[in-house]
Amino acid sequence: MTSELAPEPTQPALKLYPYQRAWVQDDARFKIAMFARQCGKTFTSTLEIALDVVRAEAAGKRARWVILSRGERQAREAMNEGVKLHLKAMAAGFKEYEVPFDANIKALEVELPGGSRVTALPANPDTARGFSANVLLDEFAFHKDSRAIWKALFPVISKPGLKLRVISTPNGKGNKFYDLMTGKDDAWSRHTTDIHDAVAQGLPRNIEELQRGAGDSDLWQQEFELQWLDEASAWLSYELINACEDPRAGVPANYAGGPCYVGVDIAARNDLFVIWVNEKVGDVSWTREVIVRKRIKFAEQDALLGDVFRRYRVMRCCMDQTGMGEKPVEDAQNRYGSSVVEGVLFTGPNKLTMATRGKEHFEDRTLRITAGDAALRSDLHKLKKEVGPTGAPRFVAESDSTGHADRTWACFLALNAEGDGDSPIEFTSSGQARGSDAYGFA
Repeated sequence: MTSELAPEPTQPALKLYPYQRAWVQDDARFKIAMFARQCGKTFTSTLEIALDVVRAEAAGKRARWVILSRGERQAREAMNEGVKLHLKAMAAGFKEYEVPFDANIKALEVELPGGSRVTALPANPDTARGFSANVLLDEFAFHKDSRAIWKALFPVISKPGLKLRVISTPNGKGNKFYDLMTGKDDAWSRHTTDIHDAVAQGLPRNIEELQRGAGDSDLWQQEFELQWLDEASAWLSYELINACEDPRAGVPANYAGGPCYVGVDIAARNDLFVIWVNEKVGDVSWTREVIVRKRIKFAEQDALLGDVFRRYRVMRCCMDQTGMGEKPVEDAQNRYGSSVVEGVLFTGPNKLTMATRGKEHFEDRTLRITAGDAALRSDLHKLKKEVGPTGAPRFVAESDSTGHADRTWACFLALNAEGDGDSPIEFTSSGQARGSDAYGFA
């Protein structure tokens, strides 16, 4: 096996461009790279893994690597078009397996004769916690819940000698990859290669042709020139958020007795329970109160909503009915009437309708929100619109200590409660409308 690996890691057998060679040669314990699309970041990183396990075998040792990818398809590509391809080129014998990690996730694995192994699987906090090994985080900026994954992962690789590699193209500033890539004065070795650097170092690409073909300046700047397009990826830019802030908003004492519209985002485990109250004053929706709680019982949620109905003249209330929201919605309809309370299912089309209507309020300046609330600003800004594999739009948000865009959806639900006669939202109702005593006013 050693003779088959005659080239040293500084001189791998296949041709590498200088930026690829620099990445493979860098033996830092913690290293991170930002490469432009289709510049070989996964190919190069899996080469380092293949070289490491083969050298360990030649020395009579065992090496253990885990590749955590953004999804099952990407994990399979990293294994089949990366690790196995390199091992075959080195004439290294190995066995390959596909084993269940849990009920929903399959792990792909190769094992060399001496016991060295490489495992590839989709990333989530559970898979990140499940191994003590060298780790490659592939396209980490696009991992769902990247901060939760990081919290689960880093203690696992704390054992001396274990290596951590992180690679990705940018995906805005609201993820852990951005934090790591822009850090300073720490233990990380950082590599950056945009399309211009790669071509200058020999990568055969026609930059002008690619840029024309992209037809999207945001795509080109982010995917090929490695720009942090935070504002381009955010559904609500800070400019829109700033324009709607008002020091008189978010103060319950400023309620003028007008008609109110309420949005309720139901809590799920560690997510936030949020009630958003808007008072309609002319053509402007004034935020009167945003109630935020974490890890509270359904009885407490019911009590908070009841207090809102007592203190405000609620004309309509839209509640998240998805999953665990079924019972809270049914209970609220029984108390306040199905003509007042509507349960909204968070389907893709419904979320798009609500998000579009909500953004229109920000763009038209017909909404006033609390000024200077850092958690609220972060929550509103973290929501992103992405294009799914089928081409259908979907909305995603990183989950962190400030929430999972829970305030944003409560805001959009409240604005949806106002209605405008078009773009119907799917909802369910039960029971009959109640009299005024249902509001607690009698």
